[in-house]
Amino acid sequence: MTRLAIARTRHELVALRGALPGSVAVVMTMGALHDGHAALLAAARRAADEVVVTVFVNPLQFGAGEDYDRYPRTWEADLQVCADEGAAVVFAPTRNEMYPYGDPEVRVSAGPLGDRLEGEHRPGHFDGVLTVVLKLLHLTGPDVALFGEKDAQQLALIRRMVDDLDLPVRVEGVPTVREPDGLAMSSRNRYLSAQERTDALALSRALAAGADAGPQGAAAVLAAARNVLRDAGGVDVDYVELVDDETWQPAGGHTSVGRLLVAGRVGTTRLIDNRQVDLGTHVG
Repeated sequence: MTRLAIARTRHELVALRGALPGSVAVVMTMGALHDGHAALLAAARRAADEVVVTVFVNPLQFGAGEDYDRYPRTWEADLQVCADEGAAVVFAPTRNEMYPYGDPEVRVSAGPLGDRLEGEHRPGHFDGVLTVVLKLLHLTGPDVALFGEKDAQQLALIRRMVDDLDLPVRVEGVPTVREPDGLAMSSRNRYLSAQERTDALALSRALAAGADAGPQGAAAVLAAARNVLRDAGGVDVDYVELVDDETWQPAGGHTSVGRLLVAGRVGTTRLIDNRQVDLGTHVG
């Protein structure tokens, strides 16, 4: 395939997917693509012979009062990013194409981890994420699926779903892409005013402070991160938590590698970020 092809329906996708030679990677997005998505696409090109990109703002993962209607749609710019990064197919279905009978009555349950952290603040969010991811995996039939590590809890749940349901796909995480000043790239960053963007830098500073405190143990990690956010102001914090990077349980006595997670609102914009933390054997 020599140029980017666009599929709007299942039938179009089946035809285009069937014409792809070799292995196929999928990158699932909600559009509003930025350099972080470009990094995902570049990683996908390294992981497989051809890349399929999905662009779909999934209503199932938005709760009451969240930003589904105002979520940015930048279709022409998104196509340019996909073309520049060598994608073969973009699947951009309508809501009716994805959910022809209305919101699905049968959904994937994210289980206990889906009710914690992000799930506690966004009830049902991960059920909606896993449901659409499962549908898109079935529709695109990839050998490998790539997801950003910025959404670390989402990535952990997708990996668990793939393992638990014996899905024939390899899941790879791609490191978070950051602005030069440390702010994690996100489609929602465009909502921030100049002052709010400055305030949002407290998230990455908090993670860096927590990581620096890793050798002193979990309590020190959390204290360092929370102190930065408290002193900075400008962020209405939802949570700052440290989990075992393998089990996603709270960091405990045998945790050597943790993941520090932070979420909160800057103005009206909700942002999340995370960072791996080396604890060694010191988690007290």
